[in-house]
Amino acid sequence: MNFTTIHHQIALTFLSGIGSRRARVIVSHFNDLEAFFTEKRLNLARIPGIPADFVSLKLRLNALKEADKVLQELDRIGGKTVFFTEKNYPRRLKQCADAPLLLYTKGNIDWNPPKLVSIVGTRHATDYGKALTHELIEGLASQHVTIVSGMAYGIDVYAHLEALKHQLPTWGVLGHGLAKMYPGEHRKIAERMLETGGIISEFIPSQKPEPQHFPMRNRIVAGLTDATIVIESGEKGGSLITASLAADYNRDVFAYPGDVSRPFSSGCLGLIQKNQAQLIRNSKDLIQSMNWQTAETPSGQQRSLFVELNVREEKIMAVLKTKPELTLDTIGYLSALTVSEVSSDLLSLEFKGLVRSLPGRRFQLIQ
Repeated sequence: MNFTTIHHQIALTFLSGIGSRRARVIVSHFNDLEAFFTEKRLNLARIPGIPADFVSLKLRLNALKEADKVLQELDRIGGKTVFFTEKNYPRRLKQCADAPLLLYTKGNIDWNPPKLVSIVGTRHATDYGKALTHELIEGLASQHVTIVSGMAYGIDVYAHLEALKHQLPTWGVLGHGLAKMYPGEHRKIAERMLETGGIISEFIPSQKPEPQHFPMRNRIVAGLTDATIVIESGEKGGSLITASLAADYNRDVFAYPGDVSRPFSSGCLGLIQKNQAQLIRNSKDLIQSMNWQTAETPSGQQRSLFVELNVREEKIMAVLKTKPELTLDTIGYLSALTVSEVSSDLLSLEFKGLVRSLPGRRFQLIQ
């Protein structure tokens, strides 16, 4: 990625009113974003869905000036960017309609690891919550799971610390720019995370923390991952917002039960009671629910060469051969079968050792 391209990608985010939909329209019309910033306003106004006042030359020039400042700051702090059209943009996040156009990052992040979960909870973590977090991450260590959280006090930072302790990659999503760390006490922890993980923000590096930024941060925490686990929470709080967003994104949500008299068990109990989260007691429950215990085929297991298939199963097998993995809905669409038919036949194919299920209702052939 060259300097000029990044410059224009950043500038695009400075245009007032830009969002994913309009950005996609612009990108679809210009193979090179530089052309968008030099194109005549009259020609831009002809693009469907782009208001004339949105693309004035003055606004575009101002956006480029602001992008200059950001690039200088990024260079100073050693930050990087990833744009939503790039191949390494996190694929899980890209599925979300409100995904950020651009992410600012520091560290060494593998954006698309096989297993990725967010762990969230109250800022007032109890010994009970810390013990749950410790057991959970200790149990996930053998699964090589990447841990995401929000760098906040309490469960968030404890999850990051436990991930570091067990040598798991961990990402911190910030409600401010990369040049700062809030709270300041977590700066050294963030520095430790950079070797095999990192910190992430949609805000420019110099952006200070603001209350309205943290709910925005929570949608990234939810959208980046296969599942969100709530350890402890009061009746209200950011962790419940993250859980709700994860459910909206059709991601798995889990919560730990707790003593009904504990104030920071009420949020988790509410999620479970309303069927907004699946109850788990430990790491084994999570691994089983995510089907990770069968994700790797034992070395001695081989597919049978003479398995009888019905007509629907043959259709599903043919569809699965076209992609490394597919969602349940996509398999149904491509095979012209109903979701209930696909669900039933996929289960049969799993029993026959031909297909494995993955998190997020995705499936792949066992090679």
